[in-house]
Amino acid sequence: MSETSKRGRHTVARHGELRSPHPLAFLAKIAAIVVAVVLVSTAGVAAYAAYDFSASFADDAVALPDQDSVPPDIGAIEGGVNLFLAGTDACEPAYAHLFGDRCTGPDADVELNDVNMLVHISEEPRKVTVISFPRDLMLPIPACTRADGSESEPISKEAINTAYSIGGLACVVKTVSQLSGQRIPFAAKVTWGGVIEVTDAIGGVEVCLASGIKDYYTGIDWPAGMREVSGMAALQFLRTRHGVGDGSDLGRISNQQQYMSRLANKLMSEDVLSNPATLYKLASTTVENITPSESLTNPLTLVQIALAVKNVPFAEIVFVQFPTVEDPWDADRVVPNESAAAALWAALEENKPIELTGEAGSNDGVVVVEPEPGDEPAASPSATPEPGETAAPAEDVVELPSSITGSTAAQETCSNGNLRDNG
Repeated sequence: MSETSKRGRHTVARHGELRSPHPLAFLAKIAAIVVAVVLVSTAGVAAYAAYDFSASFADDAVALPDQDSVPPDIGAIEGGVNLFLAGTDACEPAYAHLFGDRCTGPDADVELNDVNMLVHISEEPRKVTVISFPRDLMLPIPACTRADGSESEPISKEAINTAYSIGGLACVVKTVSQLSGQRIPFAAKVTWGGVIEVTDAIGGVEVCLASGIKDYYTGIDWPAGMREVSGMAALQFLRTRHGVGDGSDLGRISNQQQYMSRLANKLMSEDVLSNPATLYKLASTTVENITPSESLTNPLTLVQIALAVKNVPFAEIVFVQFPTVEDPWDADRVVPNESAAAALWAALEENKPIELTGEAGSNDGVVVVEPEPGDEPAASPSATPEPGETAAPAEDVVELPSSITGSTAAQETCSNGNLRDNG
């Protein structure tokens, strides 16, 4: 089967050409996943670093409406867990010179949440679902408390990425909680500079380019093949929009999900998990570069969440894009696909294995790599049932609507670069 037939090309709405305030705003998506990963890292080093971490981690912690204190325990957290991760485009002095007009123009002081992800960790049996919300998603913004203590007026329809500028991280969480019906007691945010620092600490992630990428806006001119990226190179890869798929933000999210999947595989490898020095560096760098909710500042809480996810099989770590349709009032925006979204939330509520029936990537952002005959799939935690355990029967699997695109950490995808067409 050809790559074209695998991708299943389709007509693209005009929101694929939406102009971004600055493409770097989307880079923080990877750092958002690293925030989740640091929970595992913190569990590995908590015995000798918990107090150092908690002291700096709590400096600028944010209060959330639904945050409750978690009873101290050395076991996995009980029940399901929702953790929200936001990436913002703050123009920090140390890195502002890298971001051009975005950090020199009249909007340099405005901070937007251009990356929005909800990480849902289910109750037993544990599964992880990472839901990405496009920044041009139009939805109601509830009343929020501003930095000066005043209350904003609710907005009936506005882009999701304005919520942070209205009421900070708590406002973003409140907005997504209202949209999803999910209670979200934990949250964190990371900036552009944090992305650079954290990806450097990881030591590089190998990504796959099914075809080359050439993007004037990000400075990428890379041939097809495997490529290790970290720091600024990782940012270039994660922010490229014109270089992958159809040039849309929806295609870019699929490309970023490839990075997240490969990052998860690397962090679960023996090279990382068995190396205390690497774990300590990753954990300490991450906590220095993110702003958590107050509910995440207790080291024991971090350990409890880490223990809940550490043995989740890669096939049960699912990255999906929140389902949308073109906004009937503005072709450059999207609105929720209500029926598909309802099916997604219901699947999480039922806590059954999810089957993705849609494409691996939205808007041709990635292609799926089919294993060669004889190739063994990548190992994953809990991939082999314990004695007496059996796989879930087929009737217990929830099939998501085909309009919900995504992939699992067990799948291998590659960037669908733009040089497939122009050589």
